[in-house]
Amino acid sequence: MSERRLPPVTQLGMLSLGLVLVAGIYLSAHLPQHVPLAPAEALLGASALVLAVNLLTLARVDGFAWRRFFEVARWALLAYTIVGGMIEYVFLRNHTSGASLVVLTLSLIVFALNVPVLISFTVARYDN
Repeated sequence: MSERRLPPVTQLGMLSLGLVLVAGIYLSAHLPQHVPLAPAEALLGASALVLAVNLLTLARVDGFAWRRFFEVARWALLAYTIVGGMIEYVFLRNHTSGASLVVLTLSLIVFALNVPVLISFTVARYDN
C-alpha cells in the first residue's frame, strides 16, 4: 500500500514549537531584570511565520480528513488554552509586565496553537 504524500507538517510544527520555546526560555531566564527583547521577538516572529506556513501548506492538501482533524483540534485547543492560561497566570502572579509580558503572552498563543495542530494532524493523517 502506498502512503499519500503530505507536507512536512510535523517537522515544521516542531521547528515552530522549538523557536517559541527558546524565546520563552530566554525571556524567563532574564526575569525579573530588564530583558533585551530583540532576540525573543525575532524568535517569536520566526515561530509564528513557520506556523502560518505550516497551516497554509496543510490547508492545500486535497482529501485530508478535515472532519477528524477539527474534531481532535477542538479538544486539544481547549486543553492547551487552559495550559497557556495557567502559565500566563504564573507570569502575572510574578509581576511580569510591559513588553516582556506581551512577548510572553504572544509566545504562549503560538505554543497553544502549535501543539493542537500537531496532535490533530497526527490523528487525521491515519484516519481512513
